[in-house]
Amino acid sequence: MGGLGDRLSSFFNNRWLVFVAAMWIQSCAGIGYLFGSISPIIKTSLNYNQRQIARLGVAKDLGDSVGFLAGSLSEILPLWAALLIGAIQNFVGYGWVWLVVTSRSPVLPLWAMCILIFIGTNGETYFNTASLVSCVQNFPKSRGPVVGILKGFAGLGGAILTQIYAVMYSPDHASLIFMVAVGPTMVVIALMFIVRPVGGHRQLRQSDGFSFSIVYSVCLVLASYLMGVMLVEDLFDLNETVIRILTVVLFIILLVPIVIPITLCFSRDPRALVEEPLLQDSPKQGPAKSEEEDIIFSEMEDEKPREVDMLPALERQKRMAQLQSRIAQAAAEGAVRITKRRPHRGEDFTLTEALIKADFWLIFVSLLLGSGSGLTVIDNLGQMSQSLGYDNTHVFVSMISIWNFLGRVGGGYFSEKIVRDYAYPRPVAMAGAQVIMAFGHFVFAMGWPGAMYLGTLLVGLGYGSHWAIVPAAASELFGLKKFGALYNFLTLANPAGSLIFSGLIASSIYDREAEKQAHGRIGDRNGISSFTRFLVADDPLKCEGAICFFLTSMIMSGLCIIAVVLSMILVYRTKPVYAHLYGRSRR
Repeated sequence: MGGLGDRLSSFFNNRWLVFVAAMWIQSCAGIGYLFGSISPIIKTSLNYNQRQIARLGVAKDLGDSVGFLAGSLSEILPLWAALLIGAIQNFVGYGWVWLVVTSRSPVLPLWAMCILIFIGTNGETYFNTASLVSCVQNFPKSRGPVVGILKGFAGLGGAILTQIYAVMYSPDHASLIFMVAVGPTMVVIALMFIVRPVGGHRQLRQSDGFSFSIVYSVCLVLASYLMGVMLVEDLFDLNETVIRILTVVLFIILLVPIVIPITLCFSRDPRALVEEPLLQDSPKQGPAKSEEEDIIFSEMEDEKPREVDMLPALERQKRMAQLQSRIAQAAAEGAVRITKRRPHRGEDFTLTEALIKADFWLIFVSLLLGSGSGLTVIDNLGQMSQSLGYDNTHVFVSMISIWNFLGRVGGGYFSEKIVRDYAYPRPVAMAGAQVIMAFGHFVFAMGWPGAMYLGTLLVGLGYGSHWAIVPAAASELFGLKKFGALYNFLTLANPAGSLIFSGLIASSIYDREAEKQAHGRIGDRNGISSFTRFLVADDPLKCEGAICFFLTSMIMSGLCIIAVVLSMILVYRTKPVYAHLYGRSRR
């Protein structure tokens, strides 16, 4: 048995500890989902109108999605430094907003408040990038489940922070902003040295299946518990003691996954983990090769004579090794010049190299259409529920947060089953999610009884699935070396889709229908048109009935069908890549 020092070293270098710490950090990365709770406080304290709050919302969306700097810094700085930068941004941005709202700092102009909201929310991109980059590198053979779980916890972050705020509730509602500024900052600083790529064998192990089962069970229990707590707190007036007990139970559920690395490291000899057999054979890996040797070998594979493939496997390997050795020696002596070719799908791409690939743009546009339409529903869920006669709009906001979480976890799980069991391209799972979303938008358009509940379920599951499937697929097709930059570019599809669908299509159609209804009720009173009154009024006109979002929902349903077509084109194009990556593991 190893000593205590060996066990502690094994514990702090265990990839499951990194994964659990990343889950906790992601639980604090859902700051953007709390904007709906923060905005009324800002609006009341600073006497903003709805248009000014909408501008702050745009700044929030941009901060949540523009992660170029986070992706670039994650490649040149250690991940703990990237996490520290994100924590500082979060603290400074929302901390200053809290000072302004509580009159502890002079009131700033609207543009300055937008910058502060952008800076504070942009800290999330560092949390997301560091968590995903480290865990995808630590679990390269389980990318789907890892990405789905991490993105799922980010989706639940708003619900978790709201429950914690319920315990710290005070008459000063601005304390929610203070909690958003301080809480995630403390958690990230406490864990920033743990979340990193760790050494050791990173293939699938026999214990991984059971460990992932524990994490999935925790995810389901957590989602069910939060849903139940939200409903109970909405239906009953609970006293402070009960709320504290509910929050303590929440913390216990969040702490359960730490049992995995503790068990792996302290219940057995640390050497046993190293010697644990792999779950399945993986392609043989030799000693690490330099970049030049890798280029030589790749060029040989491309240019080798056809008769080499006819040789027996052992003879072929021997012949290739001899050729490689001769060419490497000649290259070292300057007799031949090695030129680096462009990477093929499945190899490591830079962002510039990926941007000229059709597959990358198929992913981006498909994500824009699918995820963008889902974000439009999330942003307009309050108005959609009000137009159909529901008063408690926050119930649907909480519900779609839960379905979003389950979609991310489920999307990662089922897409991994597809690639593992059938060696079929992962984007087919994205096509399935977009079919679900198309039905969800159609249900919203019809406005049937219970449409809000069913539509929220379908769109929430489909939207969440995108953010488990796309990062994993991008890492498989374009490599892990520049994954941070690739991932943060793809996230731009979210605000781009929201700008097109929500900022242009949904808002224009809603305002037009609201204007028609207002015009029918009061006409052109005092010689002023209803449209002019709409432009100058502080409070926007309200639309009632299924007609308000009928055309918008039908358009988004059609766009989701187009996204399905694009995803299936991507599936067709990438079949050889997935057969190469996963086909051998099924033999």
